Amino acid sequence: MAITRRHLLQSGAAATLAPALGLTANVSAIEAAHAQSASGEPAFRHALSLFGEIKYPADFKRFDYVNPEAPKGGTVRQIQVGTFDNFNLVVAGVKGSLAAGVQLIYESLMTSSQDEVSTEYGELAEAVSHPEDFSWVTYRLRREAKWHDGNPVTPDDVIFSLNAFKQHHPQYSAYYRHVVKAEKVGDRDIKFSFDAPGNRELPLIVGQLTILPKHWWEGADGEGRKRDISATTLEKPLGSGPYRIKEFVPGRTLTLERVKDHWGRDSSTNVGRNNFDELRLEYFRDSTVALEAFKGDQVDWRTENSAKNWATAYDFPAVNDKRVLLEEFPNRSSGIMQAFALNIRRDQFKDPRVRRALNFAFDFEEMNKQIFFGQYKRITSYFDGTELASSGVPEGRELEILEAVRAEVPPEVFTKPYTNPVGGSPEAVRENLREALRLLKEAGYEVRERKLVDSKTGAQFTLELLGADPTFERVMLFFKPSLERLGIVVSVRTIDPTQYENRLRSWDFDVVVSSWAESLSPGNEQREYWGSQAADMAGSRNIIGIKNPAIDKLIERLIYAKGRDDLVAATRALDRVLLWNHYVVPQWNYPKVRTARWDRFGRPSELPKYGLSGFPSLWWYDADKAAKIGKRS
Repeated sequence: MAITRRHLLQSGAAATLAPALGLTANVSAIEAAHAQSASGEPAFRHALSLFGEIKYPADFKRFDYVNPEAPKGGTVRQIQVGTFDNFNLVVAGVKGSLAAGVQLIYESLMTSSQDEVSTEYGELAEAVSHPEDFSWVTYRLRREAKWHDGNPVTPDDVIFSLNAFKQHHPQYSAYYRHVVKAEKVGDRDIKFSFDAPGNRELPLIVGQLTILPKHWWEGADGEGRKRDISATTLEKPLGSGPYRIKEFVPGRTLTLERVKDHWGRDSSTNVGRNNFDELRLEYFRDSTVALEAFKGDQVDWRTENSAKNWATAYDFPAVNDKRVLLEEFPNRSSGIMQAFALNIRRDQFKDPRVRRALNFAFDFEEMNKQIFFGQYKRITSYFDGTELASSGVPEGRELEILEAVRAEVPPEVFTKPYTNPVGGSPEAVRENLREALRLLKEAGYEVRERKLVDSKTGAQFTLELLGADPTFERVMLFFKPSLERLGIVVSVRTIDPTQYENRLRSWDFDVVVSSWAESLSPGNEQREYWGSQAADMAGSRNIIGIKNPAIDKLIERLIYAKGRDDLVAATRALDRVLLWNHYVVPQWNYPKVRTARWDRFGRPSELPKYGLSGFPSLWWYDADKAAKIGKRS
């Protein structure tokens, strides 16, 4: 299940949960799938889970991890680096730069709990039904669900939203391509039909659909111009969620205000959440300036992504006297592959020996010591940090799955644990570079006058390290000399975000830094990450350009897994084959979220296991704490 579609901002509020028909707490998803109503049709239920058990019963009052007495009020100021010129989710990442926080003005059919894996409860929908073979799903909307203008949320809104995302957004088009039909089958019921049975994740994927107001988008703006769902806009959009846009300055600041008469404000999944009256997003073009703004009390909360900053930049008076608190929150909800991604559409990267050679040129250990203060560990899996990561040599169920593609994968998959080269000393670096040159020679290259050239054509090996974040230049510049020692001509180039996105969409790059966040229940999004069909789809996440029949087969095996054990085994098999094809030069991971905050806020005594910091959704403004540390600047 794609983590990007599981409310990274925990957007939206849910609604009052109607009693499910025939379900109680701790009923497994598999048993629920077999439940039948008196008419013989699959029963409606209040929640869905991919495999395991549903924790909360139909009549639950709130999630365990919220504070139901959390006060409402106050403002929180947060940092955004970059700019924005668009409020239209449908073209996000395709046209313009979407403003952060826009997701909070909308809601989905379902919302995820933060203390379960792949479990969703009704938000705009009060109930959901699907047959045993997962060939379709029907969602029933709540009677009380309303847009901010008072109009009800209707099946027509749901159908309009699906069609808009599929038609105008390449990633969502791929994500929802197995939904072949959406139709109104009752006053509040929408049925989604799938292209094949057996894909148990599809009902949950449909539940993640962000719902847009058809009547608003098909209407006209204040100047009488017809709105266009396929274009960017800075008109404040109509939503149904817990927040709406109050005011903004394009590219500089955006303020969201809590909708105090929100239709779902007292719902079971909304109690204790969305407590701030205002969320103010301050935009900065430079992360260094943003840090100084935080130190000057211009913003309240900062998530720190720089190891150097975490080690050196927080020794200032407000930290020393505890007005600013530093805290790390464990990441138990996702894994990640972050790496130098190689565009294998380019001739120089088609040979896996070349790709492996570039890994031997990367001295992570020295970089970690010099740049990152030893804080990171090297990534050795596409699902790093989770139980889904492969290790050792395959055995048991994983081995059985891999046997089906044995002839199509590197033989090392079966005989060797995957490891990255280890540097950190002059001797190790020299040995690694010798191994890199050996691999390059096998791939048809040789060194002539200290230049790496194609043995047949004499063409020199060149590559460009391309990025959009100036702070990442130091990483690329650290990698550059090692590559040059192999005789490669290397250029490092940083361009503006819009130009960068355009080059990615047209596959106009050699090497970029990319990351793929992975949920604890991977599924259909793997087709977009690594599947052959996505390799030629502009805007897809298969930026590497992978077209590998064995990987396609393993992705399908993962998607159609019959249980959690089968899913884990199939994911590990996929991980192993991706690793041994050397599509990337893995970078590093840190298992916690580093945060700094001015001490003005309260939070629940125990945060949810999979909720990271839970900020700002679960936190609240604490007036007593705020008074103790003084007024904001």
